[in-house]
Amino acid sequence: MQLRLIGTWTVPPTAGGPDRALGGISGLDYDADRDTWFLLSDDRSDHAPARFYTARIAVDASAIRSVEITGTVALRRPDGSVYPSGAQADATAAAASAAADTATARGSGEVPDPEAIRIDPVDGRLVWSSEGDPTRGGDPFVRVSARDGGFVSSWSVPDNLRFDPAGRRGARPNLTIEGLAFSPDGRSLWMSMEAPLRQDGDVPSLAAGAWTRFSRVARDGRVLGQFAYPLEPIRFAPEGGGTRADNGVSELLATPSGALLVVERSGRETAGGAYRFSARIFETDATGATDLHGVEAIPRAASVPMRKRLVLDLMALGLPQVDNIEGAAWGPRLPNGHRTLMLISDDNFSPSQITQLIALEVLSE
Repeated sequence: MQLRLIGTWTVPPTAGGPDRALGGISGLDYDADRDTWFLLSDDRSDHAPARFYTARIAVDASAIRSVEITGTVALRRPDGSVYPSGAQADATAAAASAAADTATARGSGEVPDPEAIRIDPVDGRLVWSSEGDPTRGGDPFVRVSARDGGFVSSWSVPDNLRFDPAGRRGARPNLTIEGLAFSPDGRSLWMSMEAPLRQDGDVPSLAAGAWTRFSRVARDGRVLGQFAYPLEPIRFAPEGGGTRADNGVSELLATPSGALLVVERSGRETAGGAYRFSARIFETDATGATDLHGVEAIPRAASVPMRKRLVLDLMALGLPQVDNIEGAAWGPRLPNGHRTLMLISDDNFSPSQITQLIALEVLSE
């Protein structure tokens, strides 16, 4: 696959209107039949109830011409209520934590951390993931919602992707299900973990990469396979006295051939606690990779990871800034028949970051 930069657009936050509290965009998908984009916020209901935005984006071969936020839709819990925001959310989460020994309390008190959204190619509903939070309401989950945000059902998540109360195995907090991708036939859903399970080794460092897990789950809940994806090392060291840096999978997107595009996003802290980012897009597939479903810890010496190759280093585009890329989706076709690929960044509701759209032309596949 070869990609060409079309252009970029910065979406400004506003105080009112349909884009009220816009920020934290971590998921993106596009309905070509209705020319509608879906932008999922990872706000844990701190600024407003958990939600997604709808939008229209005009793009041609030369530029992104306009971006219009057309609506805000609250995601609803299984009982039909919206997720409480602000102080109300904190109180609800505290109550759920105090009674976390019952499944009912955990379900009613969960505070979501939405990260990925996909349109189900079979029925047009929205499927979205939450990273979960062991301190505020439970495990990672994948939900099915109507387009009005109403709860429909839950998609099965492999047991080993959940949190371990003892912290010895399972998912690491805030490093769980970051990407979703339907297979081209819609019969299964890929789920990508941002970083390794605890028992699978350390997270990436400046000196070494890591292996995280991608799971393929059928519509009936069966796990069709679980494979190791090899993460790159952290790309750049912290700057200006900062100490934090990372690299992980921030998005997943299926290609028509059944391969997967993976966004690896690397961040590093700078002076004053601000972050700077870089991102690369890789193509991967599980052909010949070892199926690790049911395997407690990845046996590195006896396992074959997924194959991968670099498609695009966003730093090579010459942009003045590449922000925290967390969403990716196929966009409309151009007059020449080529598809577009749209990326979007999560600004973390930080004044030092932006909600950045990057449009790319798919020159060859």
